Amino acid sequence: MTLEYVQQWVKDHPLSPIHVDCAVTVMLKIIDGKCKMRPTEKVVMALLYDCVKHLPGQLLQDDLHPLIATARTREDDEALKNLIYEKRLMAETAISRPVMKGFKAMIREQGLLERREEKETEE
Repeated sequence: MTLEYVQQWVKDHPLSPIHVDCAVTVMLKIIDGKCKMRPTEKVVMALLYDCVKHLPGQLLQDDLHPLIATARTREDDEALKNLIYEKRLMAETAISRPVMKGFKAMIREQGLLERREEKETEE
């Protein structure tokens, strides 16, 4: 999966503001180590985040983006890890579980991620 592929996918499948928030939340989960997606899916989700981070969200604040950028380069900063943890919890609380599940189902149905069996964990 390449950045160019994901960029084209985003052009072909524009995300709603709440789905932009979902992508941001998944990025926070990846950084926090709480994302249960496959390693290859995490790479795709990080690329998706990079392609949509400039778009407006519905619930989450834009100040998360500089924090995410910093956290991606400073993995050994304990205070930063704690802040990411807090922001992840806030984001997960703001976005309902059905909305997040719908987002993940949509990106699978639209071909960004492989479809999974019902019993597999998606987070």
